[in-house]
Amino acid sequence: MTHTITVNVPPTSYDVTIGSGVRHQCGEILRPLLGDCRVAIITDTTVAPLYLSGVRQSLETAGFQVCAMTFPAGEAHKNMTTLTQILEFLATEQLSRNDCVIALGGGVVGDMAGFAAGCFLRGIRYVQMPTTALSAIDSSVGGKTAIDLSAGKNLAGLFLQPTAVICDTECLQSLPRDILADGFAEGLKTGVLVGGSLFETVSQGLPTPEGLAQMLAECVAYKGGVVERDEREMGERKLLNLGHTPAHAIELCSNFGILHGHAVAIGTAMMARAAVKRGVLDVHIANMVVEAIAKSGLPITTHFDPEQLAEAALHDKKRAGDTITVVLPHGLGDCRLHKLPITELAMLFAQGLED
Repeated sequence: MTHTITVNVPPTSYDVTIGSGVRHQCGEILRPLLGDCRVAIITDTTVAPLYLSGVRQSLETAGFQVCAMTFPAGEAHKNMTTLTQILEFLATEQLSRNDCVIALGGGVVGDMAGFAAGCFLRGIRYVQMPTTALSAIDSSVGGKTAIDLSAGKNLAGLFLQPTAVICDTECLQSLPRDILADGFAEGLKTGVLVGGSLFETVSQGLPTPEGLAQMLAECVAYKGGVVERDEREMGERKLLNLGHTPAHAIELCSNFGILHGHAVAIGTAMMARAAVKRGVLDVHIANMVVEAIAKSGLPITTHFDPEQLAEAALHDKKRAGDTITVVLPHGLGDCRLHKLPITELAMLFAQGLED
């Protein structure tokens, strides 16, 4: 079964297509949207051997002229050096403003290709084709693109909504269990934000192949609605950062050795525990959240101490002067923004690391 979710972000809208084998139909899906143009596929060394040839064939069969660039896989390459290489590639291939970039890969590829598309010629079209659960659930939808600086994660970026998102669940089902769980962490986070049946679904652990597409569709539909109401993250969209303030600090402290989803899992568990200590969340609900994370094979704590994490979080883009905004759950389906002095951050993290 194929799911189609429409995201309306004025002055345009785009469809997120989720289904088994849809990468083989990408040319057919994109032809009416893009018209006659050239397409540059940006991918990485992990994804290219698996999916580049098939995607290229589908695009060429649909009449597109296709070029492709591959860069080394991994968060360590989500930087200015790689961005420059992509921009030089697009210039060498002489892409015009009528042409399109396709991001074929996980979150790093999506961020790099999307950021490059937004910069090149002051902005050309791009399409997201996520190949990981993490990018399918979260980063491929919403138009946020960014790269890392030495000071911290995602500190340089821009908003650029894609022309389309095409998510082939076959790619996700072939992922190693640990990598699938890494992406599933964003599904768990979304389950806490939404509550109800979605939390019940994600709390059962990693989904079956049959349940994966449905879960993705529910998560994307929720995020799409939030993006429609708050594209530039001025209010409601900040709630999607549940668990991300400690998560980004954990990633930075580990020199990005801890995967993003694993860090989000830890961060979500920390915020649930901290919310209990601050008297805004029932301990029973916090335990449900932490147990759901653990049931999926994801970590619920870290060896980094609160002071280390607080120092790393000072570089977080959610900081504003002497304050920082964090998201605390008050219940399932009831998460709220809390503005704290940065001097309280170490205490918050300490509360989150206590049993």
